[in-house]
Amino acid sequence: MKPNTVFKSAYNRGLSRLQRLPITSEVGSEPAWSRALAVSRTTVRSIFTRFSAAGLIADEARRRVVLRHPAPADFYPEIETRRGGAIVESRFMYWILHEDCRPGQSINVPELSRQFGASPAAVTHYLNRLRQSGLLARNSGGHWVLRGFTEEFAEELCEVRTMFELYSAQRFITLSAEDPALEELSRIKQDHLALLREAETRYTEFSALDERLHRCVNDASRNRFIRGFYDMISMIFHYHYQWNKNDEKERNIAAIHEHLSYMEALQAGDASAVIATCNAHMATARSTLLASIRESVDVLKAGNESHCLPQQNY
Repeated sequence: MKPNTVFKSAYNRGLSRLQRLPITSEVGSEPAWSRALAVSRTTVRSIFTRFSAAGLIADEARRRVVLRHPAPADFYPEIETRRGGAIVESRFMYWILHEDCRPGQSINVPELSRQFGASPAAVTHYLNRLRQSGLLARNSGGHWVLRGFTEEFAEELCEVRTMFELYSAQRFITLSAEDPALEELSRIKQDHLALLREAETRYTEFSALDERLHRCVNDASRNRFIRGFYDMISMIFHYHYQWNKNDEKERNIAAIHEHLSYMEALQAGDASAVIATCNAHMATARSTLLASIRESVDVLKAGNESHCLPQQNY
């Protein structure tokens, strides 16, 4: 039986923790690892067993010592560390962005199930969650349809998003130094810097980083309602507004710089800087979203069919 996603995720976090320890140093106690990885001691022992089998540590006579640091090949692929629902969400968002979907377009659940490598039930479950936001609907024939939304809807959503993000960001800077979220933030920051270096050709990859950063921050809230709300945030801010391709490269590069300032404030634990950089980025996201909606409305009013894709079945 393959290790489950919870174990794989914890194992990868354990590898990141192991990287910070000097060669020949002791690994540390099971209780300390249990707290740091937020898993049971039984899971920690399984991780140590796997470390030993991979030649990462020596596990003898209750004394565990670091033999080598992890290599990239030691980590599970990210897709294997994510829950089934998270995989469906990620692939649905990718589909929304790269298939250039438009409001009014119908959604074929069996076809998406095949494309995503997920069961129809998993896809339908995710669509039902999004349906509660009003972004999806089911017509009289039972088919799913993408819907647009108004400026008023977007304004209200922006207000709630800002409140939740600010709360989560302030909780983030209170996390312990061993919390896995800090390691994830460091990885996200490095990925931002790498993307910035090649932004002229890779700028379309920003949306995935955008989602990773804000999900990392919002998860720090430890609040199930904020986490649940984030599904709608992903749908709208990270993908929906990108139907507007005008100045996409310039917008994404500017957003990368805003993210870097935000992450530096989070890493420094500077509450004032966190609030300032968070508010600045939320304001930019709001203006971008509203501009996209207004342009879409103008296009529809003008009847410019060259900008409107016909409905398709996927």
